Amino acid sequence: MTATDLHLTRGDLKVLHGVGMTVTPGSRWGIVGENGRGKSTLLHVLAGTLAPDSGTVRRAGTLGLAEQELRTAGNATVGDVIDAELAEVRSALRTLDAAGEALATGLDGAEDAYAAALHAAEAREAWDADHRVEAALAALGAEQDRQRPLAALSVGARYRVRLACLLGAGHDFLLLDEPTNHLDEAGLIFLTSRLRATRSGVVLVSHDRALLADVATSIIDLDPTRDDLPRVYGDGYAGYVAGRAAEQDRWAEDYEKQQAEHLRLEASLAGAQDRLIDAWRPDKGVNKHKRATRASSTVRTFHRRQDELAAHAVTMPEPPLRFTPPALPRNGEIVLSEVTLDGRLPHPVSLVIGPSARLHVDGRNGAGKSTLLAIVAGRLRPTSGHRRTAGKLRIGYLAQESPAPAEATARQVYRAAGASIPLEALGLLEPRELDRPVRHLSTGRRRRLDLAVLLATRPHVLVLDEPTNHLSIPLVDDLTQALGGTQAAVILATHDRTLRKDVADWPHLTL
Repeated sequence: MTATDLHLTRGDLKVLHGVGMTVTPGSRWGIVGENGRGKSTLLHVLAGTLAPDSGTVRRAGTLGLAEQELRTAGNATVGDVIDAELAEVRSALRTLDAAGEALATGLDGAEDAYAAALHAAEAREAWDADHRVEAALAALGAEQDRQRPLAALSVGARYRVRLACLLGAGHDFLLLDEPTNHLDEAGLIFLTSRLRATRSGVVLVSHDRALLADVATSIIDLDPTRDDLPRVYGDGYAGYVAGRAAEQDRWAEDYEKQQAEHLRLEASLAGAQDRLIDAWRPDKGVNKHKRATRASSTVRTFHRRQDELAAHAVTMPEPPLRFTPPALPRNGEIVLSEVTLDGRLPHPVSLVIGPSARLHVDGRNGAGKSTLLAIVAGRLRPTSGHRRTAGKLRIGYLAQESPAPAEATARQVYRAAGASIPLEALGLLEPRELDRPVRHLSTGRRRRLDLAVLLATRPHVLVLDEPTNHLSIPLVDDLTQALGGTQAAVILATHDRTLRKDVADWPHLTL
């Protein structure tokens, strides 16, 4: 699969510019960049579900695409997803059976047809496809009841079904958008192992630094560069980190040199301008011819200095957004006493979240982590047990997924949350995005808006359910640092392996 000089613009926003990459069997590409830089867009262009404005994508082989969410369609079931993903594999087996029957009857050309059919089936390892899907469903903690309607499953549960089908189908290419968002630790280990072992070409968009470090052999970075073209780094994620840092340092150094040269030329131009004025006001007694000759020479010098200054225009690097969290206060406490919720949190939980407390809630998918966090935040009422608060608490709650995109603008949604600080001050959205309807923002940008809304009222308690979902790597680093230093209480659930290491010394609750 080869992409050549891809360009795509939406409105006045340049999404893809000069993107090129070649994905071969066994190669594993990571796509990185800030939210809204076109990572998911690039996946769709590679998959052929979105046409670029210019450039080409050439593909030879089968392809599976896992978007960030598997949408429901009517009464579709888990079995329907499996059948759709394995349709080509099963077709290859039927073709092989038919070719075998033709070979047995001695039809002309049957031997070549059988050899071709056998090769196609072997390339997809077609005989084991159903078994691979079943194993992946189990390993990822996905729904295995083929009669279960997709509409009855959560966003995360639907994604795990889709991912398991893709891992089992034996495609030549796998395009995966944030594949770790809905996986627990066991699922992450399984996914990493399968991607490292697959013969398929892999292209993945991920904020999961551990997955990129373990899997990616090449990285394409869509963040701004001095020549406005994406960068490709070999040697995996480590090569990207080192190469990106070195390029940023060179860019900053060259910018400083350009600035110094610009200032020198400005001073030189100012000097030429002063001499030009003097040339038209010669000393007393200078004749007219000499005055004109002197002025003409000075005019040429002045224009030459102007041209030099224009040729050495300073190209200011576009500074990346830096998350600037507000100072959060400490106050009050939340107490849970033997709380349960039928069907979602079966075992009683008791805990106290005091001022500036820290708590990491852990457990497999389905153990009730999201349910417990929603009870702590007051979003769900327990079936039994009690929840009480002490003090006038403001609680900020970040769910796993963003709400349905609004027609309102990002600024309007933020203000409706009762914001006490300007949205611009947080460094979460670009200025051009503040007055854009939320439905026009990328998934990652909507997640940034969720984080802004969370902080709008300067809460005393932060309740964070998979807070790194859909966020860029630099923002995840900034958020992790902010969580370590805030005065607010923090309770979180996360499967992000790097973040888990960063909060390893926090008090721990396993469900």
